[in-house]
Amino acid sequence: MKKGIKILMGVMLIIVLTLNMTGCAGLTRMGKSIGSDLTGGLNRVVTVYDQNGNVLQTYEGKIDIEDTDYGNKILFDLNGKRIVIYNSTVIVEEK
Repeated sequence: MKKGIKILMGVMLIIVLTLNMTGCAGLTRMGKSIGSDLTGGLNRVVTVYDQNGNVLQTYEGKIDIEDTDYGNKILFDLNGKRIVIYNSTVIVEEK
């Protein structure tokens, strides 16, 4: 009997959390991240700037950005090539 109650409580908790997060921006972002991981990226424009604000390079296409622990590096694959950018101002926009 106790096992059945625990299962029922777990199911109810999942339902409440799911209903609570419906329409939540965090849930939407999480869905986009999962979609990007599963499909090889999202259609994005990545613009790299120098220290004076001049555009150094622009990349466009289906891009999956990899998170880094240090924050000084952007890593992504585009058209089968690995691109790594260090210590630059980078803006990534979804199309």
